[in-house]
Amino acid sequence: MKLEVGQNISIQSYKHDGTLHRTWLTSKVLAVHEDHFVVANNRTWVVEADGRRWYTREPAICFFYTKRWYNVIAMIRKSGIYYYCNLASPSLYDGEAIKNIDYDLDVKVFPDGKEIILDEDEYEEHGKQMDYSDAIKDVVETSLKNLLEVIERKEYPFDTARVQDYFEKYLVMLRSK
Repeated sequence: MKLEVGQNISIQSYKHDGTLHRTWLTSKVLAVHEDHFVVANNRTWVVEADGRRWYTREPAICFFYTKRWYNVIAMIRKSGIYYYCNLASPSLYDGEAIKNIDYDLDVKVFPDGKEIILDEDEYEEHGKQMDYSDAIKDVVETSLKNLLEVIERKEYPFDTARVQDYFEKYLVMLRSK
C-alpha cells in the first residue's frame, strides 16, 4: 500500500527489542518522495508505551527517511523553528502507519542553529539491555555524525523557508476539508 498526499496516517516508533515506544495518532501526508515522506500534525494525541497520553503543543513538519538512520521533526513556535532529530532506523509505511525503530540518541536544534545531543546515557543503557550489535552501534553513531554535518551546512530539511512552505501546504489542506 502506498502513501498518498492528503492521507491521514499514524506514526509508530518501536524500540530495538520490538516493543512499541510511542504512537502519534494522526498526521497528514504532505509529500511522498522516493527517499522520504513529509507529514504534518498539530495538537495530535501521542500515546506512550506505558499508556500515558498527551497532545503535541505546536504544529510540526516531520521528515521520515527510507534510507537514512534518522528522522527530523520541525516544530513551529512563535520564537522560531526548533528541530528535534531522532536517531532511528529508516522509516517504512506498511499500510497501517509510518514505522521505525528508535535508537535513543536525539539532537535538538534551536532557531539560532545551536544544537545539543540528548539521551546519550539512555543509548548506552539500552544498548546493553537490548544488546545492540556492533553493526547497529556503528550505523547509529555514523548517522549521528552525518546528521550533525547536515545540520551545520543547513541542508534540507534544516531550511526555514522549506519548512514554512510545507506548513503553508498543510494549512491549505486543512482549510480545503
